[in-house]
Parts: sequence; C-alpha cells; structure tokens
Amino acid sequence: MKISPEEGLNRLSAERKLFTELYSHGSLSVEIYKPLKEDLQTPHDRDEVYVIIAGHGDFISDGKKHTFKQGDFFFVPAHIEHRFENFSDDFSTWIIFFGPIGGEANTIGSQQSAISNWQ
Repeated sequence: MKISPEEGLNRLSAERKLFTELYSHGSLSVEIYKPLKEDLQTPHDRDEVYVIIAGHGDFISDGKKHTFKQGDFFFVPAHIEHRFENFSDDFSTWIIFFGPIGGEANTIGSQQSAISNWQ
C-alpha cells in the first residue's frame, strides 16, 4: 500500500475537510490533516503519531511547546491535550492512530532513555 502526501491532500481538498482517513487495518488508522488558521482538536482516546508533511510552527503537548518543521515526528499518548499553533499556511501532517482505546501500556521510562541517547 502506498499513499503519497499529494494524493492525500488532493483527496482532502476534494472532500472539503480538514482531515480524512486514508487507510485502516486492524487498530491502525492513517489520516491526513490540514487545519486552516487554528487547530481545534481535542484529546483522542488512542495513542497517535504525527509526521509533519509540510510547514512549520509550534506543537503543544501536555503543556510543553516544541517547534516543528517538515519531517518531524511526534508521539502523543491517549487522552493528552495537544494542538498545533502558529503554523504556516502550507502546514499538513500525517496522523497515525494505533492500539486500543485508552492507549497502550505506559513505557515512557524506556522511551525517554532511548530519546535521551539520540540527543
């Protein structure tokens, strides 16, 4: 299965939506998202990943602010407040939902160790 960002954005435009599901399999759901001026999303009941397709701005997650640009990756556990702010007009992102309602088991400690080693 292959879906390019252009294909996803074309479908989004044709449907006149801010986001749309492009693929699903089991607990996996792949969406594309392109908000206009303001991100009004609320916390989700599943874990999710964002991979920035285009643009730049700020990402707020669990009260922490991170700048972002094309290619950046963010993981957001289920039920955590998050949103994009101050984003450029060309901003768009993949959204990947996975796992059970409520999120997977908390393994933050091991994830943080791996991230610390990259920095």
